[in-house]
Amino acid sequence: MRIAQHCRVSVYPLSTGRNWGYGSAMPAQDNCVIVDLGGLDRILHFDAELGVVTVEPGVTQGMLASFLDEGGHDFLVPVTGAGPSCSLLGNALERGYGVTPIADHFAAVTDIEAVLADGSLYRSALHEAGNPDLARLFKWGIGPYLNGLFTQSGFGIVTQMTILLARRPSCVKVCLFSLKEDSLLEPAVARIRRLLSTLPGTLGAINLMNRHRVLAMSIPYPEQQLGSDGLIPEKVIESLGRQYQIYPWTGFATLYGSDRMINAAKLEVRDALRGVASRVLFLSPGQARGLAKATRWLPGSRGRRLATTAATLAKSLDLVAGRPNETALPLAYWRNPTPFSAQQRNPSRDGCGLIWYAPLVPMRPVGVRSFVEMVKTVAPRHKMEPLITLTTLSDKLFDSTVPLIFNRQDKAALHDAKACYQDLLEQGSALGSYPYRLGVDAMQSYAARHPLSGALSSRLRQAVDEHDIVSPARYR
Repeated sequence: MRIAQHCRVSVYPLSTGRNWGYGSAMPAQDNCVIVDLGGLDRILHFDAELGVVTVEPGVTQGMLASFLDEGGHDFLVPVTGAGPSCSLLGNALERGYGVTPIADHFAAVTDIEAVLADGSLYRSALHEAGNPDLARLFKWGIGPYLNGLFTQSGFGIVTQMTILLARRPSCVKVCLFSLKEDSLLEPAVARIRRLLSTLPGTLGAINLMNRHRVLAMSIPYPEQQLGSDGLIPEKVIESLGRQYQIYPWTGFATLYGSDRMINAAKLEVRDALRGVASRVLFLSPGQARGLAKATRWLPGSRGRRLATTAATLAKSLDLVAGRPNETALPLAYWRNPTPFSAQQRNPSRDGCGLIWYAPLVPMRPVGVRSFVEMVKTVAPRHKMEPLITLTTLSDKLFDSTVPLIFNRQDKAALHDAKACYQDLLEQGSALGSYPYRLGVDAMQSYAARHPLSGALSSRLRQAVDEHDIVSPARYR
């Protein structure tokens, strides 16, 4: 950094460069030197008694899982659907989230060490005062809270991060349920909101996925059944739904705790979903793996479909149990003309076309319906399939993830995807929904939308990075 400062060269740091759908390893602006931190892959400190770990940028979900397993440490990895090869630190700095008990990954971050643009070192006040143990245990420290400046920004290069881990509970159960009719979405949202406020700490995040999205995760892209507009006709979606027993909406909730807690919580969930949800089923990860093994022996095409669904389900349950895997990554390959061939999926390497639109959606039934209808209108307008997931961040807010999947080798498709993202951004904002994170292509319009907060950020940036050395154009 001292060399970059002396030569006035802008740098763009990456943890592992696997920020799929948000730019991967691309900087937000041209003429930057990439600083690849993937080689910094040490677990620097671990408190086995309290479950606190300090990692470097290159430590991945898979590395932490192996470390915990090998040491017999009973803690959950803060997993995401991005896969075991992705950085823990990078996801937390982007304020990513998951479905394990600590869903908000930056909420679990307690301490940070960073190198500033001039090469000087930042440490939190508690750490610097000679209390690194307290700094690792208490998020807010003392004095102005500065750690947050290093998230979704370019205030410095974070070289260490301390994360609180959730202890692995004695029992993990997933509740699967379906909505037979699309019209049941609004009452389901109200019931989910009630459940989250009733079972805090026991009930993890809840996912609602539309049929389109579940099919994209379950079956090959039906290229031979497209309509004249290049999209999958609704009648085909309905037919595939009948074949694979996928209703208009599929729900996925996770319960964590002791056996007695889970048994009581199951009664609450059944009661709350009664009259709205169908096929309410509770499974443990072990039961799901057993089901996947059993369905392999079923004959015929129906048996093969059930086996595929059961295998995906088993991997999904391992994910919510804090074991990273690639079960969500095939989605990125859905419209990729070349299927993955290497042992480990890498959507960037394999040329997958994927852009994430990830807005926050208030948990009001009427507003959620307006958002869903907006996506179902805007996406097809740009030749994109409307794939929708709603994930609870609290009992007041959903985060929606809408993957824009396209053939990246087709320049027209790339243009359509970018236009679709901008249209969704505008229309969603008009409805009161706005992204919680942005891809590199969306950074250019960021400053114009946030003049007051942007002005303060610029003043602070000027003080610590006068020559705009670190991550120019990132969130400003």
